Amino acid sequence: MASRQQRIVVAGAGIAGSLIASGLSGREDVEVICLERVGATDHMDAGTGLNIGPNAIKALKAVMPERADAIVSNSLAWQSWSIALTSGRSLMNLALSDVADNAGIRIRWAELYALLRKPLTNVIRYGAALSSCGRDGNGLFVTYHDKEAAADIRIDNIDLIIAGDGRYSRIREHFVSKEEPRFLGVCLYRLLFPAGADCPIDDYGQWFNGPNRLLAFRVPGDFVYCAGSFPIGDDGVVSDEMKTPEFLRGAYTPEGGMLCAEAAYLISALEQYTDRIHWARLQDGTTRYDAGAGVVLVGDSAHPMVPTLGQGATQAVEDACVVVDEVRRALMNGASLEDIPASVSARRTERAEFVVSFSRDATDTMLAGSDPVAGTLKKLEPAFTSRLERLYRDVPVPLS
Repeated sequence: MASRQQRIVVAGAGIAGSLIASGLSGREDVEVICLERVGATDHMDAGTGLNIGPNAIKALKAVMPERADAIVSNSLAWQSWSIALTSGRSLMNLALSDVADNAGIRIRWAELYALLRKPLTNVIRYGAALSSCGRDGNGLFVTYHDKEAAADIRIDNIDLIIAGDGRYSRIREHFVSKEEPRFLGVCLYRLLFPAGADCPIDDYGQWFNGPNRLLAFRVPGDFVYCAGSFPIGDDGVVSDEMKTPEFLRGAYTPEGGMLCAEAAYLISALEQYTDRIHWARLQDGTTRYDAGAGVVLVGDSAHPMVPTLGQGATQAVEDACVVVDEVRRALMNGASLEDIPASVSARRTERAEFVVSFSRDATDTMLAGSDPVAGTLKKLEPAFTSRLERLYRDVPVPLS
């Protein structure tokens, strides 16, 4: 039985880390320290948007309802998913209410970070870049570089390390192994830009020209978020030529050159704001929550996945809900926190592996040589929609 105040260190004040810190701070039986490598204002202008699935909102309402209310009230509802060709031919228009118990949300990253971190003024240490971690005779420890003090600081006697330090997690690498990403042969880029007058973009939509895809939706603040993609070669190189306005217009313009209003609008924005585009490649990896006694992985450090179904941030929320629930149960029972990784893994691994696999399968229409018409029609069949219902409805419920 534990008698002293236990110590939790959360590495990374991202979605999972911030929610976990919020759900566990302010208690007398546990000390929560959250380390964030960037400064307190460095994410204020984070230039992208995101959608969070209905499953995250459902799970969050059950475990941290006040956090769910704050996020929902400061976002736009995600209520539909439409797919068309860039020529304007409609292929799918799915109401999420047909497969989910509630709507998802659309929001800017900067606004989400502000909402998540607002209640954590006394918990987050900003400018704290993790430099090492490990286990010695006194238990778990971490060291970090304090940017403001220009000093290295060590935290000892840690009962639980929560690794929310991202896809290239230093904690996962130390306690497990270095995660080698699996690339899917697709370039993915992101752009957030002012909507302007006569914007035809509203809820979540996709427009295809062959395997080349435009995805876009409105977010608060009168902005449009666009995530475009196109296949790349086996070498995984996104060349400078591919990043030009001319290449992008050509990638999404169908034979005959006629574009629907949405595609024409998005292509014009890509041409106007080319220098603001964030470039990346689609990748995923293996799922791992348990990194040994007292070390639990969450978010991208636990399950790197492709964003095709909008589940990266969404699963980070689910992770946070389960971790908070498991820690609350342990504290309620006066138990040690060293078994939290095993209990989280038992509740989350099968679910996360399903989501990673489903997200990869749903990427079929974005791969080289794919047919977006045939691929989208398959997404209307029960084999796909039943998996979508499982994704959106079968969320973790609190046990505490």
